[in-house]
This record gives sequence, C-alpha cells and structure tokens, in this order.
Amino acid sequence: MRTDAKLQKDAMRVLKQTSRTFYIPITLLKPTLKKTVGSAYLCMRAVDEIEDHEQLESETKQYLLRSISKLLKEDPFDESAYSKLLAPHQSFLPEVTTRLADWLDVCPDEIVLKVKESTSIMAAGMADWTEKNWIIKTKEDLDDYTYYVAGLVGVMLSDIWEWYDNTKTDYDLAIGYGRGLQAVNMLRNQEEDAERGVQFIPDGWTRADMFAYAKSNLRQAEAYIKDVRTRHILLFCKIPLALANKTLKALEDGQEKITRSEVESTVDEIINK
Repeated sequence: MRTDAKLQKDAMRVLKQTSRTFYIPITLLKPTLKKTVGSAYLCMRAVDEIEDHEQLESETKQYLLRSISKLLKEDPFDESAYSKLLAPHQSFLPEVTTRLADWLDVCPDEIVLKVKESTSIMAAGMADWTEKNWIIKTKEDLDDYTYYVAGLVGVMLSDIWEWYDNTKTDYDLAIGYGRGLQAVNMLRNQEEDAERGVQFIPDGWTRADMFAYAKSNLRQAEAYIKDVRTRHILLFCKIPLALANKTLKALEDGQEKITRSEVESTVDEIINK
C-alpha cells in the first residue's frame, strides 16, 4: 500500500466522479476503511466501465476483461502488462479504468489479495455475460448476472469488515444486498437499456415481477445489516439501502428517480438517528 497523500486524494476525486450511491457512505468511514473500501470500489468500477463501454466491440471487451482477470490473479500486479493491454484503447477509456494499478496501491497490503480476487472473478463473469450479449432468459440467469456485477461487491465488503474489526456477516445475504441494488438500477434504466438492445428481464416476466425481485433481495439486505455493530460500517450499509428503497418507491409512483434533495435528506436522517 502506498501512503502517498496525492494518490489517496486522487482516489477520492475519481470516486466522487464515478459513484453517486457510494461516495457519501465511503466518506463516513474511518480513515483505514475509507481508503480500503474506496480502493476496492474503484477496482471493481475499473472493470465495470469496460463491460459498459459503448465504443468497444464485444470481442474486445471479452479479451480485455479476461486478460485483466488473469493479471489480478498474479502477485504482484503487473502494471506494465496492464498498461500494454489497455494501450490500443487508452484514448477513450476513463481514468478509473486506466489507473487500476493505482487503486490497488491505495489498498492495505493485508486485504489487497481479497480485493484482487473478487475483482478478478467479477471481470471473468462480466466477460462471459458480454459473450452471451447479456441475454437473460430465466431467474437463474438473472441471479447469475447480478452475482457477478453486484453480489461480488457484497462478498468483498464482508471480507473487508471481517479483516477490519472481526465483523462477521452472511455472504448469501451480502449477495442479496448487491443484487437488490442492481435490480433497482435495472428498473431505473430499463428504457435506456432497451434502446441499446439489452433486456435484463427474464422471459415472461413483467415489470411487476422485477419489482418483486428487487424487493425480495432488499429484504436480504435488511437482514444483512442486523449483523453489523460498528457504527460507521452500519451507516455505510444503511445509506445505499435506504436510497434504493426510496428509488424503488419513486419508480412505482411513476418518477424517474429521487431528487438530489431527497438523497441529502435521507442521508441526514440516517446519520442523525
């Protein structure tokens, strides 16, 4: 882990640019966890940006994601091989992706292998789903996809909590938490996804079925939180869940999303309880 103040400041700047949902709760964590969770989130976002990229061909995405997955299994991470891999696409890849090696540098040495492992599994899973063109036919398909893109975030966070202060949480519930947040995003972005030819809803499902899926997984998130006793970790877990529940309610009421002021009031309410 590098303790370079500029690098850590850069990490928080890029984090703020890339995540509306997680930036606020990450800033509420104590310094060691703030650095660790920030680094872990940026690593996963680095590969996510490749999966979502509009200019990259499917075959290129698959190659990059599988190559990154392999590089993340190596110790130490080969920064020069990573730079060489991205070089042909450097000009249009975002900073969060091109600087993966920096985000790994921010992460404490004792937990960085876990972060690399989860991110490696995520990248390989994303490559497989890119190859399938994100065609989701069954609930099992949906569970598999949401595990790779979001459930793994929950698994990684559970590993981090246990490393930090021996907070033990349930992996299955952690995966449900991630799936719930992802399902809300899918409902929010359904029209936008349809425009680019992607349909995340299983065959025969209605939008109401997708709402039920999201709610079922968010109930698992509620159960997950019950195992957390450390206040700043608890705040971190509660905020994205509360925002997801409010967004779901807004979508059911026909709104596109919750307002910035609703986000701020929700966060204030949780912090001041």
